[in-house]
Amino acid sequence: MFKITVYNVREVETPLFEKLNKDDYDLTLVAERLTLDNVDRAECANAVLITAFDDCDAEVVEQLANAGVKYIYTRVVGVNNINVKAARNLGIQVANVPNYSPRAVAELSLTLGLTLFRNVSKASVNTHDGDFRLLPTYYANEIHSATVGIIGAGKIGMAEAKLYRGLGAKVVAYKRNPEPDNDVVSFVDLDTLLRTSDIVSLHIPYIPGQTGKLIGDPEIAKMKDQAILVNTARGQVVDNQAVADAVRNSHLGGYGTDVILDEDAIIGKQFDSLDDLPNPLNLELMKNYPNVLVTPHMGFFTEPAVEDMIRISFENFANTLTKGAPLYPVNE
Repeated sequence: MFKITVYNVREVETPLFEKLNKDDYDLTLVAERLTLDNVDRAECANAVLITAFDDCDAEVVEQLANAGVKYIYTRVVGVNNINVKAARNLGIQVANVPNYSPRAVAELSLTLGLTLFRNVSKASVNTHDGDFRLLPTYYANEIHSATVGIIGAGKIGMAEAKLYRGLGAKVVAYKRNPEPDNDVVSFVDLDTLLRTSDIVSLHIPYIPGQTGKLIGDPEIAKMKDQAILVNTARGQVVDNQAVADAVRNSHLGGYGTDVILDEDAIIGKQFDSLDDLPNPLNLELMKNYPNVLVTPHMGFFTEPAVEDMIRISFENFANTLTKGAPLYPVNE
């Protein structure tokens, strides 16, 4: 029987693994993230199935190879936590899940954007402190009169664009290889998007040397006063210091993010105090609350999206066993 050790399995996900295991794989479900300390849980397994939060550096990959693992598959898109070169050299196949419910992240992006756009977080903080005055800082536009800019018009970006378009907003988009305009978005250059958008939403991958700090001081300076920036892509695609400065000096109206720096040291953990955060830039950003909203990388965390991730992972394994290769190989 084909044995798979699955790491970082949350309690709500266990029933889905059981329901979707149509090929009766021998599953070992591990609640903890994969680390060097628990790599032995994969002893005698044919494969491991991981997430973006698991550690698959060269040393872990080597230990997995020593344990007999032939496949390292991830149930998410990103593979930057996997040393793919080390896996290839050790004869280990790597595969990912390039697509899952795009609405999951898109809906969270929309929620963060609208919450800041309508000053809901500011008002909520004050009313919970007993202040029910109608303050000038709550004065807002309406979304049907606004322009939303989508940077990265892939499946998730276009899903968010459709949500905003359904609310009556004008939506513009920037893409490295733009497509013809359609009834949802108009494609523009990056400068035009930054200058004209009331909400700018990021949906681009982090590629070292290419998209790191894509949005920094020069780009933020081009944005409208009080514009909203939303990042559900990766923490590294923005210059966090530049964003913190722009929110503090009121050039940006707010920043909503589901991704931060040094997530491996933060996500999934509970700190006694915000001051205990290991990255000072994250702390500086969050000190600007309520104009900065941070969620714990939960964009994917909907039942349809998680079900897609597990189902497609199992399809990767099934294709490997029947045809010799996964549906979505990474290291080929």
